[in-house]
Formats: sequence, structure tokens, C-alpha cells
Amino acid sequence: MHIEIQQPQPFDLVDKEILISGNAAGFEGHLSIYVSEGHDEYTAAAKAGSMGMRQFQASITIPDSHSFKLSRLFVRVADDSGGEEGMEPPAVIVPVLFGPMILPGYTVYWEHKVVSGETLSAIARQYFEGDSSKWRVIQEANQHIVPDADMIFPGQMLRIPRNF
Repeated sequence: MHIEIQQPQPFDLVDKEILISGNAAGFEGHLSIYVSEGHDEYTAAAKAGSMGMRQFQASITIPDSHSFKLSRLFVRVADDSGGEEGMEPPAVIVPVLFGPMILPGYTVYWEHKVVSGETLSAIARQYFEGDSSKWRVIQEANQHIVPDADMIFPGQMLRIPRNF
């Protein structure tokens, strides 16, 4: 069994409905999709359908009642029919960032290209009605490229979470 995930890409910023697509090759079977933060797993998996060798699309919606504790989640696509007895079935795991944990009410993000002299605080003031303390929201949404809030560079594309 071979599984290739095209969406989401590593560290994509996702909402409560996570769209998943890719390619899978196998004789027969079903793909299941799970979302986890490494400790707590949302197990009401979405089925991506039976396949031979073809593309698949699916979505999984994290209910409001489910509360992850971390903003970094893992989307796991697994071949439920694969694997030998006692072995984990073949799977692909993609890390994503869960927007609702970063900014309550998250719905979408804007892209911002950093220019010389900008700081995360200044960018936060621009996008969050003068609230420079929201720099943490921007850093968390870009944690894979901004591990240190004082280290942003001209030309970087940052995602600015929004909650319209």
C-alpha cells in the first residue's frame, strides 16, 4: 500500500473542517483519517473510500465539544485493511496547525510579506485593530518558520489568522 497526501501540506493552518486529498495505491481497502495532538486523538474517522489505485478526497470535522490542548495536530491517513496481525497498518502523518487553538473563532488567514524594519508587534497592530499583544497569535500560526519572535526577515510570508 502506498499513500501520498497532497492536502493538507505540513504545517498548513487548518480550521475545524480539515480537507484531505491525495493518491493511494493498493489492491483493495479503505482509508481512514484520524486527527491527534500526540496525546488525545479524535477517532471519529472519515472514510476516504475503497480503492485500487486512485485519488481520494475526504474531510473530517472536529466538533466544538472536542478540545485539544495543543495547536499542533497530526492528520493520519491509514489503510485499515493493510498491515499484518499485531502490526500498525500503513499510514502517512502530516503535522498541521489548528487555527481555533491559535485564535478563538478562527476562520481564515491573510498572508503578509515582511518588509525591512517590521516587527511582529507592528504587524499585529496593523491586523488586530492596534492590539500589538496579538504578536503571539502570529508567531504561533507561523511557528515552523518563526521560532523566535525577534527573528523575522524581509521577504518572509507570514500567515495572519483572522476570526471574522
